[in-house]
Amino acid sequence: MIKRALISVYDKRGVVDFVRFLASKGIELISTSGTARLLRDNGLEVIDISAITGFKEILDGRVKTLHPAIMGGILARRKDQLEELSSLGIAPIDLVVVNLYPFEDVINRGAGLEEALENIDIGGVTLIRASAKNFADVVIITDPDDYTIVMQELEEKGDVAYETRRSLAIKAFAITSRYDAVISNYLDGSKLPGYFLVSGKKFLDLRYGENPHQSASAYITKGNSVLMARQIQGKELSYNNILDLDVAWSLARSFDKPCAVIIKHNVPCGVAVDGDILSAFINAWQADPVSAFGSIIGINRELNEALAKAMDPYFIECIICPSISDRALEILKHKKNLRILVHPEFFEPPVGLEIKGIQGGFLVQDWDTEDIEEFKVVTETPLDDSLKDDLIFAYKVVKYVKSNAIVVAKGGRTLGIGGGQPNRVDSVRLAISRAGKDACGAVLASDGFFPFSDSVEEAGKAGIKAIIQPGGSIRDRESIEMADRFGIAMVFTGMRHFRH
Repeated sequence: MIKRALISVYDKRGVVDFVRFLASKGIELISTSGTARLLRDNGLEVIDISAITGFKEILDGRVKTLHPAIMGGILARRKDQLEELSSLGIAPIDLVVVNLYPFEDVINRGAGLEEALENIDIGGVTLIRASAKNFADVVIITDPDDYTIVMQELEEKGDVAYETRRSLAIKAFAITSRYDAVISNYLDGSKLPGYFLVSGKKFLDLRYGENPHQSASAYITKGNSVLMARQIQGKELSYNNILDLDVAWSLARSFDKPCAVIIKHNVPCGVAVDGDILSAFINAWQADPVSAFGSIIGINRELNEALAKAMDPYFIECIICPSISDRALEILKHKKNLRILVHPEFFEPPVGLEIKGIQGGFLVQDWDTEDIEEFKVVTETPLDDSLKDDLIFAYKVVKYVKSNAIVVAKGGRTLGIGGGQPNRVDSVRLAISRAGKDACGAVLASDGFFPFSDSVEEAGKAGIKAIIQPGGSIRDRESIEMADRFGIAMVFTGMRHFRH
């Protein structure tokens, strides 16, 4: 039974109504400084923490709850320690409502070290951990969103169920763990700290992972995420859907022009930009209609009625877009399994670092958000200015193809994509074969340098007119000479885009 509660919160959302409910149940209320003032201003009777401890708050409030009369009241086991507690004149505390100083918000707005240190919560973390440790006897609330469930159970059952207490305790330890991780990373100060501490909040339990025998869940860490998109139609997302949606969204938002991206198995099979989103989608689909079956699509404009009609005949797994018209939704709603996601922050870039798991550890790196470091024509064959936009387009796309990655493009759309091969020339042959006769007069992008001139020779035989690649091979000269032999203009960018 809950007879006594301690309330000390920074985030005061909903706390007055919650405490008023507690008071209506005859629960004695203890509070601290600012929280106590707020509650009294709203007509609630509370006991100051100093009246319990017999010791005033000191050091500008740095020390107020760290006292045996408080910690003992929280930590005492009800089954065998109440007698000792009573002999010391300490009464149990059955409910603790605490949330922490906003350290992360403070550092995110660029506060200096002194202000940041002042916003490291000590007493709050201690109260949370003590209460969570003793969750069988003490209810710990760290999030205003949890007031409702506690009120509901107190109203219906007169107490808070064990599983609810346990769930709240798990959440409490997760919050303090993340809090410490943020502080540790901040004090280290480097992009890649000595202890890289990652925390995430579960967003979604998934039916399974990449394969049915693998369990999986999706977590949100920080910054913009594909998980923040709102699903407005379709069955639940799978692990593989989320991976593909992330690529579709990332690639589509990298273009200013209307762009359609078609993803299959985490790589693009068709990408196009055009003056309108309908034309972009039609061109992207036609790039590889066989692979596009059952695909994931990203578009960087509103999904409108005309586009919905164009998509309707095809089997598509998922669509992600910045918005959708009512009429488009009406057209597609008969596709009950089609997942449609609307991302209101579609064009916001990623923050933080990319993390990839390996067995027994993980790798961390910057996100590959850069496009071209330089644009240097290295051949005697001059670059036709009309091909420059296609070269830049193809180089943006090639970032999202598995290495070794090759993209053949013309007129703002991909014609052939080759990747995931153990050698680069096979990727070139694959991309050219998919482009077919359309490769003649097209451009070719490579995510890495050509180790030999054979790839350039294959491009020349197919009629490729320009190539863009990072450069940097000890045999660059041979590739340049081969390009000149076929009348191909070659551009070096100085920037590689491997994706493994």
